[in-house]
Amino acid sequence: MKKFNGKAIYNPSGKAGEYAAWACNFYVGCSNECEYCYCKKGILAPVMGQDMPQLKKCFRDELHALEVFEKEMKINLTELQKHGLFLSFTTDPMLDETKELTMLAINECLYNDIPVKILTKCTKYINQFSYKLRCTEYDLSMIAFGFTLTGHDELEPNASTNAERIEAMKKLHDAGFKTFASIEPIIDINSSLIMIAASRNFCNLFKIGIESGKKYNKDELLQFTQWVDFHTCAIDTKIYWKDSLLKSAGINREDLPANCVGRDYNIFDQQQ
Repeated sequence: MKKFNGKAIYNPSGKAGEYAAWACNFYVGCSNECEYCYCKKGILAPVMGQDMPQLKKCFRDELHALEVFEKEMKINLTELQKHGLFLSFTTDPMLDETKELTMLAINECLYNDIPVKILTKCTKYINQFSYKLRCTEYDLSMIAFGFTLTGHDELEPNASTNAERIEAMKKLHDAGFKTFASIEPIIDINSSLIMIAASRNFCNLFKIGIESGKKYNKDELLQFTQWVDFHTCAIDTKIYWKDSLLKSAGINREDLPANCVGRDYNIFDQQQ
């Protein structure tokens, strides 16, 4: 399939391609100010790593961004219905500054039978947002809420606490939404274990990865994967181990247990 690279919607590549086949970015920059943020690294950091979200310069305003989004969505409708759409790699889509446009995009997706995946560190919106959606005719299982869980609030100074994110995940799961957790980056193995143990009973999928450029102990990573696989198999929670983590731990993907999935896993597919 030829890669699509629109102003709003595109096919991620590289490590981002492990996370989603289709994604949407309206904004760059984020006010969570996470110390480990990959957007703050490299030559694009002055733009991507801003401390406040800014609408991408290719959009005149939010209305224009939505118009572009709708056109690109219709061009790729069949593939988006099949794979779903992820928001967002370049900001937190549920910040006060970004959530309204996110909500409009979600409504457009659901109206067109496109599943949506949202990754956030925010929780303030939960009650209002989920109430709005419950008052519609939409199938709530078409929305997957994901929360980054590191166990290190001090590295994410303006985000909701990890405990608040876990509480929000449970509320959303109980309300009928799909849920996933991004255990990435692993700051330290013990903290990641605590996060997984605290959320595994209401998390449909864990996506777990290491921090780029950081050195990890191979044996500790191996023990970590074995613990996670063992304690999630019984409740059939799915695990996606990022390629770089498996390489660092010396693990072949084909040797993983049955509840470990590949990058093509679809959280919305009831048959998987």
